[in-house]
Amino acid sequence: MIELHPEEKIPLYEQLYHALADEIRSGQRAPGTALPGRRTMAAQQGVSINTVDSAYQMLAAEGLAEARPRSGFYVQKTYGMLHNRQVRSTPVSAVQEPAVPAPRYDLSTGSIDTDLFPARSWGRIQKEMLYQRPELLQRGEMQGDEALRLQIARYLSAYRGVDCTPEQIVIGAGIEYLLGCLAHLFAGSTAAVENPGYSRTRAVLQNNGIPCRLVDIDQEGLSAEALEESGANLCYLTPSHHFPTGVTMPAPRRAQILAWAAAQPGRYILEDDYDSEFRFDTRPLPSLQGMAGPDGPVVYLTTFSKSLAPGIRIACMVLPRNLLARYRQDFAVYANTVGRFDQQTLAEFMAGGYFTRHLARMRLVYKRRMEAFAAALRCQLPGVTLGSVHSGLHFLLTLSGAGGETAMVEAAAREGVRLRGLREYYLARPEYCPPDTVVAGYSALKEEDIPAVAAALARAWIG
Repeated sequence: MIELHPEEKIPLYEQLYHALADEIRSGQRAPGTALPGRRTMAAQQGVSINTVDSAYQMLAAEGLAEARPRSGFYVQKTYGMLHNRQVRSTPVSAVQEPAVPAPRYDLSTGSIDTDLFPARSWGRIQKEMLYQRPELLQRGEMQGDEALRLQIARYLSAYRGVDCTPEQIVIGAGIEYLLGCLAHLFAGSTAAVENPGYSRTRAVLQNNGIPCRLVDIDQEGLSAEALEESGANLCYLTPSHHFPTGVTMPAPRRAQILAWAAAQPGRYILEDDYDSEFRFDTRPLPSLQGMAGPDGPVVYLTTFSKSLAPGIRIACMVLPRNLLARYRQDFAVYANTVGRFDQQTLAEFMAGGYFTRHLARMRLVYKRRMEAFAAALRCQLPGVTLGSVHSGLHFLLTLSGAGGETAMVEAAAREGVRLRGLREYYLARPEYCPPDTVVAGYSALKEEDIPAVAAALARAWIG
């Protein structure tokens, strides 16, 4: 049993993480061996399951352990081979698993179709910058270049109803970096996060000292009542397009969430406007930030990962004015994490109208792709149910009687199709997950490959 000290200032999940990490590094836990189940470890240590899960997630992020779906966490074999070579219980040939072909078709949610990137116009603008703007080699503004913040403010006002000035915008290299900045500003807080939801968000917040409470969503998203019961003073949510279920939070529920934040000083909403650019049936509802106003208790976050490319690493947040002075004070010596040539290229790309035309083209392409993919799946998989097809770049696929999502994911992999099960996103209470359901992303799927993908899934799940 690991000795933990609740009286210390170090959180229990960090104490547990450090203790397990020391055991792995010293070889006390051999490579490839399973860590105790979260419930078992929680009972052994007298802590919550969330505490154990946070520690295990930190081990995984550090590369000391790996998470295996529906199986648990295991000591990372690669780490053990590098740092503890003397630990070898069986020959390599004895632990080889049946070969699974490399995926030919990627239905994950984090990839994009690189053919849609506006390489010609983007490259032309950036080339001109390289030759004509040598001052961009110098260090820029801490919050990001003013030219880009001005264009982002105009775009967010016109298309997302965000009410802000360029001075309130902070540009950073990805949502994870910005969440780390916010964790500093909200030190001592507790955050409520959606369940199911994006595990990386919770890991980033907890790694930065913000404990997280998992709150179940319903058919309208996170409820104010459940939020109140959580005892949190921060709320991280994706109201425009919940990940991964695709639920859109209606206006009355949004008003209730804003009322929760306004009820007590120190409450804030972290609004991740995930996939809001891609809605194919109706115009998305205005942002929570726009409903609350520039001084309201909402921090708005968005990224250009899906609209341009994840490799460009440009994201931004809009801070309420009462947080802006604190941010500028605490981060005054920090350099901006996005290169100035990329910032100025995007600023010119937006100012010249290229960005809005590019988005319009992408919506048409993705709508056509979604309709073709949905039609092919319904043809090849009798009885299939597709959820949330009209927003975002993925949908939920349910095929009753397919043997469970783990079997579905593994069978699809054998046919060369990569996708994930919905249960993987249930950070707690996985028994609430609808059975036989997987998450099918189509943003990286070529239209000419759609018939082959649908046929491969039919072979995997029907035979």
